[in-house]
Amino acid sequence: MKRLLTVKFFTALLIAGLLCLGLSANANGQSPKAKAAFTSEPAAQQPLFSEYKGVRLGMTAQEARTILGKPELQATDQDFYIFSENETAQIAYDATGKIFTISVDYLGGIGAPDHKAVVGGELELSPNGSMYRLVRYENLGFWVSYNRSTGPVATVTLTIQKFHGTYRRQK
Repeated sequence: MKRLLTVKFFTALLIAGLLCLGLSANANGQSPKAKAAFTSEPAAQQPLFSEYKGVRLGMTAQEARTILGKPELQATDQDFYIFSENETAQIAYDATGKIFTISVDYLGGIGAPDHKAVVGGELELSPNGSMYRLVRYENLGFWVSYNRSTGPVATVTLTIQKFHGTYRRQK
C-alpha cells in the first residue's frame, strides 16, 4: 500500500511540476486566443479561489497539518493527502517551511468546484481535448489554475502557487 501511495505521490508531483513548467514556458508564446487562458487580473481584482479547506499560501506546515490532519505521506518540503477515492491534495513548502503551492486533484472531476468559481471566465480547449485556464494575481504574488485532463477518467487539478523564481513574469 505504501509503495502504491509513493508511486501516486511522485506521479502527481511530476505531473504538477511539468504542468507548472509547461504553463510558464508556454504563456509568452501563445496565440491571442490561447493567451486568454493565461490572464492577469487588475490590481483591485480579488481571487475567486485562494485557499483549500482553510489552508492558504504562506501558512506553516504545522498550521496546514492542524487543519488538514495527518498526511498520507509527509516530508519537510511537501505533504500528500488522500481525502477520498476521488480527491487528493499536495501541499508544498519552501525552505522556511511555509506553503508555496497547493495542488488538488479530483479523479473523474467528482467533487471539483465549477471552473468559474475558481478562475472565472471560460476554459481554453487544447487540441488534445484537455481544458485549462490560469489567472495571475500579480498584486498578490500568486497564480491559480484550473486544468481538466482527457482520457478514460478525466482529472481536474486546481493549483494555487506563489510566484517563484522562473515562474515570475518579467515586467
